[in-house]
Amino acid sequence: MQERLQKILAQAGYGSRRSCEEFLVAGRVRVNGKTAELGQKADPAIDRITLDGKPLPRIERLIYIALNKPRFVLSTVEREDDDTRETVIDLVDVRERVYPVGRLDLESEGLILLTNDGDLTNRLTHPRYGHEKEYNVLVARRPDEEQLAAWRRGVVLEDGYKTAPVNVYISEAKGKGAWLRVVMGEGRKRQIRETCLSLGLPVVRIVRTRIGTLRLGNLKTREWRFLFEDEVDALRNPEKARAARDEKPRSSKDRRPAGGDRRRKTPR
Repeated sequence: MQERLQKILAQAGYGSRRSCEEFLVAGRVRVNGKTAELGQKADPAIDRITLDGKPLPRIERLIYIALNKPRFVLSTVEREDDDTRETVIDLVDVRERVYPVGRLDLESEGLILLTNDGDLTNRLTHPRYGHEKEYNVLVARRPDEEQLAAWRRGVVLEDGYKTAPVNVYISEAKGKGAWLRVVMGEGRKRQIRETCLSLGLPVVRIVRTRIGTLRLGNLKTREWRFLFEDEVDALRNPEKARAARDEKPRSSKDRRPAGGDRRRKTPR
């Protein structure tokens, strides 16, 4: 299927569509030996596309996977030779090479998205798109209103960085502690843990339950599934998805998986 070259380049992992447009304007892209133009279309399954003389890696199909990451599993593609810990890639059974969109730290768990779609990865990780992420956070000490208000405004961390405002509230009391619901638009490394440390709230668990419009749902720990096409479309166009929210939900029988079967459990 023919697509605009900037989209093909972005899906292959060469950056955002805008940065890939610059490759075309600079004359660095060729299709079947001829210099390509901005707006030109091609079929990566048929045409020979090169950037700076090097052919684009061939992608057999675009894969989109939702995984419920357990604690102590690495959110990386590769590990050091002497590291025997599992990675998220070890938990999925696909022949295509996929990559995690963002990360969850070693002790955190929950929803992580794996894909070989570079364009979608850029959309979900670039700050200008403002995709929300939602977490359930169990803390050993129940926060008071002053601590919650400080977190909502933004907290200055140990390195001097001030976090962006977030939506945080107590969802359930748990002994002397509490489960918190945290919705945030930025995803700095270990941000929730560092924020809780700054506020004097010992963290027990962090579970990510949502990335943009995609929810963890009823996926069990270590379980994964392919996304449906409408879920991928919603991640690409959240405004369009919000506008369609009031429409009658589609039956799962009518939904098409974007890349494979509906659900599988990862082999042990």
